[in-house]
Amino acid sequence: MSRNAFVALGLLGILCSSTAFARDDIQTFPIADVFNNPAYASRLEGVKFFFGDQKPPAVAREVGSYQSNKKTNAFNKSDKEACEWAFLSALLSFHQRALSSGGDAVVNVTGFYKSQQFSSQTEFQCGAGATIAGVTLKGTVVKLK
Repeated sequence: MSRNAFVALGLLGILCSSTAFARDDIQTFPIADVFNNPAYASRLEGVKFFFGDQKPPAVAREVGSYQSNKKTNAFNKSDKEACEWAFLSALLSFHQRALSSGGDAVVNVTGFYKSQQFSSQTEFQCGAGATIAGVTLKGTVVKLK
């Protein structure tokens, strides 16, 4: 085998192996698992979240609609663990936005991973890869009556 053929086969092997690690599995996980985790739930206190088509109490005023796209290192973590952390990070960005703007709730929280709408009252959607996990949420910050 010539040197050029050997180099070409080596490069082909590297390219093929790198695509094997380029995983981006879109998965769903229970919202309740994050809110039932005391360490996570305590960080979300002061702001209520309403997912999908859950009906909130009466709204006094709408602050604004926002999107949060959060990623986390998934290396050496289960998909569930990495995705819960990314989901919490996205919720915390809404939490901070609500508190800083006089809001106390986020309504119509839906997934928007890779610009694909995902609406559920009980689950969130996450893209999990070999090294990165990501969650994108949309929602509207409001002040409840």
